[in-house]
This record gives sequence, structure tokens and C-alpha cells, in this order.
Amino acid sequence: MTDQPDPQEQPGQRMVLVTGASGAGRSTAIHVLEDLGYEPIDNLPLSLVPRLLDGPPLSRPIALGIDVRNRDFSAGALIEAIDRMTREPGIELEVLYLDCEPGALVRRYNETRRRHPLSPDPGEGIAREIDLLAPIRARADIVIDTTELTVHELKAEVQRWFDQLGPARIGVSVQSFSYKRGVPRGLDIMFDCRFLRNPHWEPALRPLDGRDAAVADYVTDDPRFGDFFTKVLDLVELVLPAHLEEGKAHLTIGLGCTGGQHRSVTLTEKLAAALAQSGWQVSKRHRELERRASAGAGNR
Repeated sequence: MTDQPDPQEQPGQRMVLVTGASGAGRSTAIHVLEDLGYEPIDNLPLSLVPRLLDGPPLSRPIALGIDVRNRDFSAGALIEAIDRMTREPGIELEVLYLDCEPGALVRRYNETRRRHPLSPDPGEGIAREIDLLAPIRARADIVIDTTELTVHELKAEVQRWFDQLGPARIGVSVQSFSYKRGVPRGLDIMFDCRFLRNPHWEPALRPLDGRDAAVADYVTDDPRFGDFFTKVLDLVELVLPAHLEEGKAHLTIGLGCTGGQHRSVTLTEKLAAALAQSGWQVSKRHRELERRASAGAGNR
């Protein structure tokens, strides 16, 4: 008698949801994914996403493009769709967010003379859109900043993350966050940095963040830092090959502290650098710093 395969062990429908600011390169990313063998579904009304999920699985992975131009778009509805797809056992979802600095977006709109979907004034439309998409960006698995990228560089970056025909690899995302604002969605591993001494209580360091050398020195001078960082790095490097062998495409590591500005940012910077030095494909994000930057752009 032949053993029947366990349905829970069957690979799910892989889906990449591509979104981001208008003009940041979403269409280019969709075309690259199509060339890589993904089934492109662009500008699907959000109300039809449940029907897509309820249908039979496709023979190819899906590249689902959604932005503010979609009919019935709202940030809440997209977040609900992301959360539903994350809960679906038969869906392997990754959210790709194409980001870009507001000034670069304005230049692109002025060069193409296209109308922004939210306003005849590109600057106003871009500010509104960045504010609208902030919670979506916070839920992204992969963020690609296209501000300084040419079209060819963007294509290469998307291919680097999603080429299924290339050698087996796993993408690692290292993220800092504030526990006060909640744990980010989709973390695979999480470390609490709040036991390290806090630069917030040093007036000269308080306005800086963990990327600043003075803050990094303050954090790493804590006698507990060295052993903690070494053990975290050893653990991550221990489990990464095992996740790769299991066919996992992406691993997300979260490092949290009280405000998400100092300790967790320093740890994220150093862990991402160490993993990249070891040859792993790594991206890093600082959720609270991104929120502050987005709020500042919206106020200009």
C-alpha cells in the first residue's frame, strides 16, 4: 500500500503582493515577476481578492499588483486582505513594497507629466498617498527603495529576491521595532533588547538613533552586549541553513526595545551587517524611524 502525501506537507500557492507609492516602480516589478514565471494579476478590485483565494490553486506563483488606483481601494481593506491571506494555510504570501523619496517621485511625475491618482498637484498627491500607505508599508516583508535605482537596477533587485530558477537561497529581513507600538506582523524570530542600558536617558543621545556612532558605542559598551550579540548571531546562523533546507523563502527577525529608536536599531544594524558578511541575503528595516520619516514628509 502506497502512503498518501500529507496535505499539510504540500506546497501552498505562492503569492507576492506588490504595492507601494505610485511612480515607485510597481509596474516594473510586476513585469519582472512575470518574466520569472509568475502569473501577473494587476489592479484586481479588492472586493474580488476573496474570490481569487477561494478558487483552485494556479500552477504558477501569483504576482498580485495593488495600489491606490485599484477600484474600491482602502488601506483598511488591503490590510484585511493581507491578514486573511497570511492566515490561509494554502497561501504562502510575501508583501513587496516599492518605496521612494517624495522629492524623487515629484521629479518623476514632472518628467512624465502624468497625473497623480490622488491629486492634480503631484506633491500633494504623493504626500497623501505616503500617509495612506504607511500601515501597508509597516506590514511589508520586503521593502525596496527605488529612489536611487535605475530601471535596470530595480529589475535586478526584484530578480535577486524572487528568481525561483536561481540557486536555492533564503532572504533574511532584520527589523527593529518599539514594543509600545506592538510586535510587527509575520516575525519568525524575536529578541527583546530592553535589558540593555538605554541611551534615551542621556540628553545628548536622546534625539539621535541607533545608526549614530555615539549611540552605537553607548549600546555596545554595555557589558552584557557582547555575549548577547554573539549568542543571537550564533543562533540565527544555526537555524538559517535548516530553514533553507525546508524550502523557506524568507525569514524575518525582529529586535525590539521600548521606543524602537536606539537599542533595537543598533542591534538590527549590527546583526544585518554580520549576516551579510557571512554571505546571507539580508535587508533591514527600522519601523519606528520609517514612521517618523513618513510623518515628517507628510507635514512638509
